[in-house]
Order: sequence, then C-alpha cells, then structure tokens
Amino acid sequence: MKSFIAKPHEIERKWYIIDAEGKKLGRLASEVAKILRGKNKPIYTPHVDTGDHVIIINAEKVELSGKKLDQKLYRYHTNHPGGLKEIPYKRLMQEKPELAVQKAVRGMLPKNSLGRQMIKKLKVYSGTEHNHAAQKPEVYEI
Repeated sequence: MKSFIAKPHEIERKWYIIDAEGKKLGRLASEVAKILRGKNKPIYTPHVDTGDHVIIINAEKVELSGKKLDQKLYRYHTNHPGGLKEIPYKRLMQEKPELAVQKAVRGMLPKNSLGRQMIKKLKVYSGTEHNHAAQKPEVYEI
C-alpha cells in the first residue's frame, strides 16, 4: 500500500462560518485551528495546507472561564528597550475582540511558513456582519 499525499492543486477549499456567541475562547480556537489545518478532512497531509477558510462572527461575545477576564494579560514588545506592553483581556475584549480571537487561534497553528499561510484563511468580525456572502459559507456548529 502507498500513503496518500495531497497535492496543493487538488485541494477543494470550503468556507465555514462560526458564531462565537457564548463559546469559550480556547475551545473555539482549537476547533478553528483544526479546520484551518485540514485535520477534519480525510485527505489531511501534515506538510500541505489542506485546510478550509473560516469566518468567525460575534467575536465580542466570546467568553473566558474563571477569572481570566480580569487576570489574563496580552503582552507584546515594541522592539525598543523597556518596550514590554501589557493589556488586560477585559480592555482588549472591549477595544479589539477580533485580535483576542485571532491570537488564540494563531497560537494553536504551526510556528512556521505553513502556519503563516493557514492564518490568512481566518476572517474574524466582532459583529454579525461580514462581507463574504459571495463565497456562500456553510454554518459550522461547535
């Protein structure tokens, strides 16, 4: 028997829409990462991007369990001396909820050129409106 290896030009990509309202951030991010990698398909190949496109709506209504909303911090560095910045997740969810969801999904993807290619297929919107109706996305239930 030979192992099946998916070729990039043979892959059919679908568009899925996921409503994040009332979902836990980590569980949502892990499911989205599986779809972006293509692990939900029988043709999954680790070194080929076999994943689908994902649209996440209602990112502002995603939940964090426990005291994470008050205690968890989003840290980044400005690449200047002493440039470590911290933003509490409570403020981040008020100002840029799309960024919180995108960073959670990005952390669950591979840290290489394949992961950078996969994250481009993720579209996150804080409200219910999106501009991808022409792609005819299917509703994906988590």
